[in-house]
Formats: sequence, C-alpha cells, structure tokens
Amino acid sequence: MAKKKPFALRLDEDTLKAIEKWAADEFRSTNGQIEWIIHRALKEAGRIKKDS
Repeated sequence: MAKKKPFALRLDEDTLKAIEKWAADEFRSTNGQIEWIIHRALKEAGRIKKDS
C-alpha cells in the first residue's frame, strides 16, 4: 500500500456536510470518502490507470 501523507483541506460547510452524509450512507469515514472521490475522479480523467 502506498504511504499516506497528511494534507490540510479547507471545504465550505455545506460541501463537508454533504460528504459526511455520503460517507455515512456508504459506511466510510469522511476521510475515506474524500480519498475515494479523488481516486475515482483521477481514474475518470485518465490521470491514473483504470485498474489501480
């Protein structure tokens, strides 16, 4: 597994609430949900391999 690096992220309150609800609906942590969203976006944009 790749080493994870801490990173500060500022989000507006409404965005964070929406992510927290989405994470709870999918039984993920908020951090895990943000990682999943970013990873999916990178795959869809062709920035990382589709099978990673």
